[in-house]
Amino acid sequence: MNSPFALRVRDLAHRPGEMREHSLDVEVPDAMGAGVIAVREGATLQLDVKLEGLHEGVLVSGHASAEATGECSRCLIDISEPVEVDFAELFAYDVSEDFDFFVHDDHVDCEPVVRDAVVLALPFQPVCRPDCPGLDPVTGERLADLGEVTPREVVDPRWAALSGFRGADADSTDADSTDADDSTPTQSPEGDGRTA
Repeated sequence: MNSPFALRVRDLAHRPGEMREHSLDVEVPDAMGAGVIAVREGATLQLDVKLEGLHEGVLVSGHASAEATGECSRCLIDISEPVEVDFAELFAYDVSEDFDFFVHDDHVDCEPVVRDAVVLALPFQPVCRPDCPGLDPVTGERLADLGEVTPREVVDPRWAALSGFRGADADSTDADSTDADDSTPTQSPEGDGRTA
């Protein structure tokens, strides 16, 4: 096997109770993860692996740690964060048994097990800090770089056309009230019912 994650288990095969431990630094052959954050190709992955011989196969368990890099999902700056995961999987001797992984040519290839564990541990929406304010929706600048910003009124574009009527309605209401004042009849001081 050419995989850097492949470990020889000939001395453990069909020997229940036998155990061996390995510590490895592996260069990641293909990126683990996709999207905004991943353990990139060529990054170093540290593995502490324990191999145990069982009746059905070899139990592979251990701990993996690496540095994931990507960008903040709110403000889009570059970020990196450590990823640490535990994993355990049984590699069966008999391919006909109901297992997902098998011993091939006296080796176990840990890559799919480690890859699944690492990818599942990556954050879905990574952020540079928990309270990251993100980007200004109008200018696109990072709000964290702008400091204190006075909030501006955001108008729903579907209602923006109606904002012009607000001023026109106020003007016409004032004009109507002025006309009404001018047309109101006034009574003579004598109170004889005649209008002036």
